[in-house]
Amino acid sequence: MASLAVLGDESASWRPNQFERSLFGCEVSFRFPVVKLLDLRQEWSALEVSRNPFATVVMAHLRALETRQNRTRRKEAKLALTKRLYEQGYQREDIINLFKFIDWIMSLPSELEQEFQQELSQYEEEQRMPYITSVERMGIEKGKLQGKLEGILQKGRETVIDALEIRFENVPSDLVDAINQIEDPAILKTLHRQAITLSSLSEFQSYLKQLN
Repeated sequence: MASLAVLGDESASWRPNQFERSLFGCEVSFRFPVVKLLDLRQEWSALEVSRNPFATVVMAHLRALETRQNRTRRKEAKLALTKRLYEQGYQREDIINLFKFIDWIMSLPSELEQEFQQELSQYEEEQRMPYITSVERMGIEKGKLQGKLEGILQKGRETVIDALEIRFENVPSDLVDAINQIEDPAILKTLHRQAITLSSLSEFQSYLKQLN
């Protein structure tokens, strides 16, 4: 088995190639080869003509780093990379999957995102290749919203559990599991209040049962 580290950070000098750990007289040392994505900026011409999907991933990553402080330029780069998906002749599913990655890593403010979508729609109509339709975009937006909601829920669950652990130390695993099953942010907010005000863990458990 071989391991390879792919470094996607912005520091040209940071190139760790080994891991070492020692504990109670035991030592572990592991060395591994490193690929620095920043180095591939010098291979941009080769990336542009490559049909390897990973070339698109690398290009999107590099452009995202380069345009962090210039969102207008990011919009232009995002549009160019998306057009390239059509020009490379990828299959419909590959185009959609690669576009989702580009859309994620090269996020734009709402106004520029609207401009991007308008320009992309115009290009799709001109090329008569409407792979990424409005329906697809709606699916992508729905996925983004679902991801945000799940993040809010997870944070709410952790807040409730943390409050219980701080006050009562040992929280039964079945109670943790029950909290982790809650899908309503409002309920989690109420539970957090109860976790910091009720006098015992049994009272909290009783309150939670009343909600079910």
